[in-house]
Amino acid sequence: MDSTMRAAAFLDKGGVGKTTTVAHVGVALADEGYRVCLLDLAGKQGDLTKHFGLWQQAKESDDWPNITTVFQDEWDTIAEQLPDAMDQLVMPTGEGPDLIPAHEGLDGLESLLGSIDDPSERYARLDHFLTEYLDERYDVLLLDLPGSTSNIAYNGLWAARHVITPVRAGPFEQEQMAQLEADLDEIRAGQEIDITLALVLINEYDERQTIDRELFEQLNDDYGEVLAPEQIPSSQDITNAQQNGQTVFQLEQPSQTAQRALAAYRENARTLIGRAPALAEAETEPEAGQP
Repeated sequence: MDSTMRAAAFLDKGGVGKTTTVAHVGVALADEGYRVCLLDLAGKQGDLTKHFGLWQQAKESDDWPNITTVFQDEWDTIAEQLPDAMDQLVMPTGEGPDLIPAHEGLDGLESLLGSIDDPSERYARLDHFLTEYLDERYDVLLLDLPGSTSNIAYNGLWAARHVITPVRAGPFEQEQMAQLEADLDEIRAGQEIDITLALVLINEYDERQTIDRELFEQLNDDYGEVLAPEQIPSSQDITNAQQNGQTVFQLEQPSQTAQRALAAYRENARTLIGRAPALAEAETEPEAGQP
């Protein structure tokens, strides 16, 4: 993947904060000077697109080509015949990253991929698109995946190779993490690819709550090497900002908890980059003519 960092937010469970994590980590990395593109693959409802207030604009724009088009056999021909095809796909968020928005055809894409008999072809469609059309444009590609195992999710995991897993304290989080490990092991064994758990973080973390502390301690024991250095505190500002179509980075007067969340997202974003050797090494290479 040369020097492009790819990561996908995934857990076989909804409501853990995958979309919020992708949005805020993406903005944090853009603030660090990286060229970032976010891909909204979590479903036709377009939560990541809505997070930046772009859902209505995406629906009103010409809906072809769109994110579903890049999975189809005809995509290479389309991209060759339409020089501005990529420009039509990508939208600026206004907060630093670019975005390829979700589309209502994502649900139909599941059956299209399922009709492909060869797993290596079925799961490599997105990887081909990222390699041929996005890697040269961006330093970081972040994917927001469905909250369940699916052909789209497997395409994202295959392509990203680095997994970001947000969790929230609850009775089944340890079981979900065990299932995630089983899913990743299945991909590694079945497709012979290297895929790693790069960052695990707790959303809405409150160290005063016993259930939160217990989850942190368990994750630290089991996933200490990849546990985020900073957990994300609960903040009403995060919810309010999302409902207003923005991240908390846009708030003029963030609350104390929002400020802590911002600091955590920034630190976790730097940590994620540090776990991608290709990009971290490229960042330290001297420019031409420099000692």
